[in-house]
Amino acid sequence: MKASALLCLLLPALATAALATAALASGERSAFIGRQLVDLTHAFDADTVYWPTADGFELEIDFRGETEGGYHYEANTLRTAEHGGTHLDAPVHFADGAWHTEEIPLQRLAGPAVLVDVQDSAEADRDYLVSVADLQAWEARNGLIPDGAIVLLRTGFARHWPDRERYMGTAERGPAAVAKLHFPGLDPEAARWLVEERVIHAIGLDTPSIDHGPSTDFMAHRILFEKNIPAFENVASMDGLPETGFDVVALPMKIRGGSGGPLRIIAVLPGPAEHD
Repeated sequence: MKASALLCLLLPALATAALATAALASGERSAFIGRQLVDLTHAFDADTVYWPTADGFELEIDFRGETEGGYHYEANTLRTAEHGGTHLDAPVHFADGAWHTEEIPLQRLAGPAVLVDVQDSAEADRDYLVSVADLQAWEARNGLIPDGAIVLLRTGFARHWPDRERYMGTAERGPAAVAKLHFPGLDPEAARWLVEERVIHAIGLDTPSIDHGPSTDFMAHRILFEKNIPAFENVASMDGLPETGFDVVALPMKIRGGSGGPLRIIAVLPGPAEHD
């Protein structure tokens, strides 16, 4: 990807800023004024965690410095696999005929969210599977998961980023390393419960995969993606999020025909940020 691809990563943020500016100019109140914005995205750099079989992120400097015209200028070329760092899994990643990256409606990528916290269980078992019981326990405290919700799963593993050994279970690279992966994920039965008993728009978690590290059949992916439910993986720290009462905006690079892509994801909480 060339330097122009970097602009694609920035376009969602630029578009949001432009909309907010337009709203203020027209006398309307922006939906973001008086709200706290929390970045749930790991920065992309040489330390970014990728699947053991994928190459890492590369940023090649094309130019950085003063030009002959006397002004400062910077431009880079970036190279990245779709599935690495904080990223989107498009449903077609594991479901033939499902949505590619650019086909996912925006309504599935932004909206009310809920947080299911399983940190204690994941601390005790790094291969922990988020269960139907975990989801039902959340509902016992908060009521039913609302239709159209984005479900975030907090395992606490974001605190290990970017230490591959602690985050993924192995720092080794290559096909043989895949069998050594150990991290929490979603129980396929819980995935099935979500698609059959609830109506969710997307799901995300703070590990490298919706399926836990030892998975060889990626069944949680397959169950969700057959129903066109996209996933967000390697979500950054969710420690400041409540169980409910917030929104999520998750905008990936719009890659035509893509099976995923780099993702900028934020949470929008009631109340002003601490520095306001």
